[in-house]
Amino acid sequence: MTLIQSSSPGRHTTSRSVGRNYQSLFVMLIVSVFLLGGIGSRLAYLQIIQGEQNRQLAEDNRIRLIPKPPVRGNIFDRKGKILASSRLSHSVFLWPIALKPNEWPQTLKRLSELLNIPQEEIQKRVEREGFNSPSLIRIARGLSPAQITALEEYSDQLEGVEVDIEAVRNYPNGDLAAHVLGYTGELNDEEFAERKAEGYRLGDIVGQMGVEEAFEQQLRGEWGGQQVEVDGAGQVLRILGQKEAKAGKDITLTLDLDLQKAAEAALGNHKGAIVALNSNNGAVLAMVSRPTYDPNLFSTRITPDTWKQLQSKDHPFVNRALRGFAPASTFKIVTTTAGIESGKYSPRTVLQTYPSITIAGTTFADWNHAGFGPLGFAGALAWSSDTFFYQIGRGIGGETLIDWTRKYGFGQKTGIELAPEEAAGLVADDAWKRKQFNWEWTVGDTVNMSIGQGFLQATPLQVAVMFAVPANGGDRIKPHLLKDNEESRNWRKSLDIKPETVQVLRQGLRQVVSSGTGKAMDVPTLPPTSGKSGTAEAPPGLSHAWFGAYAPADKPEIVVVAFAEHSGGGGGKVAAPMVRQVMESYFKPKKPAESTKAKQKTP
Repeated sequence: MTLIQSSSPGRHTTSRSVGRNYQSLFVMLIVSVFLLGGIGSRLAYLQIIQGEQNRQLAEDNRIRLIPKPPVRGNIFDRKGKILASSRLSHSVFLWPIALKPNEWPQTLKRLSELLNIPQEEIQKRVEREGFNSPSLIRIARGLSPAQITALEEYSDQLEGVEVDIEAVRNYPNGDLAAHVLGYTGELNDEEFAERKAEGYRLGDIVGQMGVEEAFEQQLRGEWGGQQVEVDGAGQVLRILGQKEAKAGKDITLTLDLDLQKAAEAALGNHKGAIVALNSNNGAVLAMVSRPTYDPNLFSTRITPDTWKQLQSKDHPFVNRALRGFAPASTFKIVTTTAGIESGKYSPRTVLQTYPSITIAGTTFADWNHAGFGPLGFAGALAWSSDTFFYQIGRGIGGETLIDWTRKYGFGQKTGIELAPEEAAGLVADDAWKRKQFNWEWTVGDTVNMSIGQGFLQATPLQVAVMFAVPANGGDRIKPHLLKDNEESRNWRKSLDIKPETVQVLRQGLRQVVSSGTGKAMDVPTLPPTSGKSGTAEAPPGLSHAWFGAYAPADKPEIVVVAFAEHSGGGGGKVAAPMVRQVMESYFKPKKPAESTKAKQKTP
């Protein structure tokens, strides 16, 4: 631009024209100042005032956080056989920051179609983490080969979606010991809120029920991760930093896998439970509950249909070994102890039995409706005479019977590690009955209780603990599942039962098998065995069947209790064969190779 022009022929520069030129220059300078000032101010605002925020946004667009979950610890049986481990599986992850929020719906729609997961469910997961999150979010686990192929085919429509391999929980024996082991699953919103302070994060896999929940802290391990720089296509350019994930600790249980299999087979399709434990130290060797479920189902996404089946009226998640039921005539062990220890009846007491007895205007019948004639304690146990124990209960009174019931551990949790799932059972008394029914405790309540009926509720595990008392000479033990649980293994509480009382119990329980209601246990494949049957009235359904036993009778090692819910048969016919099957597995002759191997391992 020329500011002063040279003269031209026929023209003269005037003062007016010069003024116009300076005016234009002045306007241009003002405009320039405003433009440059505006741009400079904006740059200053972005760099100084919002500089840190914008730098963080730019950093987030090229820096990705890749969390690495730890491999969960393994669970072994007492002999080192695997009960729960981990396997590699394909999972789908989203990287929220890869797209703008308004760009995600189309991607999520396609992902929903390929994975058969409602789009709203995926959307909720992303919103919960935040669209600006640089971390990957797991959307699905355990992809099938068909799903992996489909995701690869539509990869151009799935920006921000990745398929990666991670470890998932695996139960190689399927539903075997499912109620003991439990299962694993992702934290829901409520669980996350409760555990956030413990270092848990969204998407964490945690133990649910059973041993998986009880020993979560040992099994979970510690998270690791990588901070990586990526290009525009999401490809890793370099690793900026990393922390190795720390695997969870392995744990060894007291369960014997072979015995567990035998117990599962023995219970079959019966609804109920079987418990086997060491009568001297409380180690749980087997624990079965039916109906059951396959914990492997929870290593992938549970569909609504599958979840509906799992929530059936049969309640497959309930561990019936830890739920209370009327213990029926197995409880006569307690009534015998209370009768002799009260001092009102000697070990040599003989009572006449009857078809029925009328007490306070109520008639209480014997189970055979004929009576058994005169019987002592041992004979009354062998034939399970109701009228004999009605008389004992009436004679000692409710307070004494209730006191001994509690000494045996009824009405309280046993101390097993599955505390959240274990019921305390019920030992009713006068205060409980007044509170529940506004009515006092009566002699009829005591008579009912003397044969394990009425308000009394006991779990199969508590009944097993009861059988261990005469088996080990008079001590209550604490059942446990962790093999190296020194505190539980060494815990024994003497009930201060006289040797004469223990002798009467042992004589009676041995006669049950040798000549009484438990003849199904008197087989050459077993050492001499002692036990007690029970058949509990359970209106409006069919009766429950019980049988408990220990062996060898002279030096007991194992207690087995079988409970068949609403089986409709007697304990000696329905439950005793189950106990026998478990006992036969435990006492089966060892093969020569197994014996040699065992001797070599013995220090």
